[in-house]
Amino acid sequence: MSRRAFLRRSAMATAAVAAGPTLLSACGSSPAAGGGGGEGAMTFLSLLPLETLSMSPELLAVAGGHFAKHGVEVELQAVKGSPQAMQTLLSGVGPVSRIGQIDVMTAVAESKQPIVNIGTLSRGSSLRIVYSKNDPLEKPEDFVGKTIGVPSEGGTSSKVVSLVLANAGLDPAKTQQQVTGLTPGTFTLVQQGRIAGYAVSIDTANIVQSQHDDAGVFDPGTVVKADTQVYVSTREVMKNNPEALKGFMAGIHDALAAYVADENFDKTLATLREKYSFATLDDDTIARKSLGEMREIWTGGDPDQPLLVTDESAWLAGYEELTKAGIAKPGGDATSWFDNSMLPESQA
Repeated sequence: MSRRAFLRRSAMATAAVAAGPTLLSACGSSPAAGGGGGEGAMTFLSLLPLETLSMSPELLAVAGGHFAKHGVEVELQAVKGSPQAMQTLLSGVGPVSRIGQIDVMTAVAESKQPIVNIGTLSRGSSLRIVYSKNDPLEKPEDFVGKTIGVPSEGGTSSKVVSLVLANAGLDPAKTQQQVTGLTPGTFTLVQQGRIAGYAVSIDTANIVQSQHDDAGVFDPGTVVKADTQVYVSTREVMKNNPEALKGFMAGIHDALAAYVADENFDKTLATLREKYSFATLDDDTIARKSLGEMREIWTGGDPDQPLLVTDESAWLAGYEELTKAGIAKPGGDATSWFDNSMLPESQA
């Protein structure tokens, strides 16, 4: 299949995504805007809602013209969690997604799915567990016997909660998980005692803390190594349409580089706000704080470190952690599950 035909198929297949996901295209004026993928469009499958700064690399790559600069027009398509993101990717609806390292390793090790990590975005956990200080979740032992809200059953957040417990030698089955919303409003369930806490993005955690004096936040990255986020594609796409993926990853790289270079985020926020509007982006304090925390995770605290490059030793350490916890099947060749060749040559 030619690159043009592939891109056309990706655009046409967008409508096949289940459960009425939100669509954001380069033509849209806000995350809720419709947008039609015309010729030359490719679809990015997002496990996250689009109205969050956790999507800031993709949002800036669209709004700042970074994708267009590299010859790709990208539509951002939200799906319901990492399981659906992987299923939709494998079905051929979109050529690229972003999911957790945990999901990649469990899927490939268990069922040998042809999914490949083509670039590591975060070098730490982008997840936060929001709780009430009246019943704190400050260490793994505090989770035992409690109910934790997660956005989807069996998704990244669910596996991270289990890994937090397993790494501390605790039985994950002793912590109940319940599917809940991701919004700041879900904190009322915590205050009512219906759940002990719930998993959210960094910007949502920050806005909850700004609204509620009794809100506390647990960072799973303090006890978990494998909770990184990676861009993934399939071996078929990598073989038949590498230029499309290279254009996408180059656009993401340029967007990340813009965030790193923009010390106070003045320019990047202005660019985002010309096109998008949602709660955490519109709140200047929350936006700057959240982007600052995310930048630390993208760079691993070292702005000179190559962006998006998967470090083999860190990748293998994550697999070892998952196998020891019984979350991923042992014996796999984890070195074959990532490939830096889709990144800009200066990075790969």
